[in-house]
Amino acid sequence: MTNPFDDPDGTYRVLANDEGQHCLWPDALDVPQGWHTLRGAGTRQESLDFIAGNWTDLRPASLAAGEDGAR
Repeated sequence: MTNPFDDPDGTYRVLANDEGQHCLWPDALDVPQGWHTLRGAGTRQESLDFIAGNWTDLRPASLAAGEDGAR
């Protein structure tokens, strides 16, 4: 059996957590607790492109807020 996270031909969605962190998630798997769907089913490359274009600050939201507020 192939790892669903490594399937180049798989269908994926993009998830995010409360900290704004994104992840690529196989569409066939249930969304884990604490995460929500940002982008529905698409190809691996479409999902990666979405992440690259939308998750530009890799810091967790709580850290970013604290650092940005200290400036």
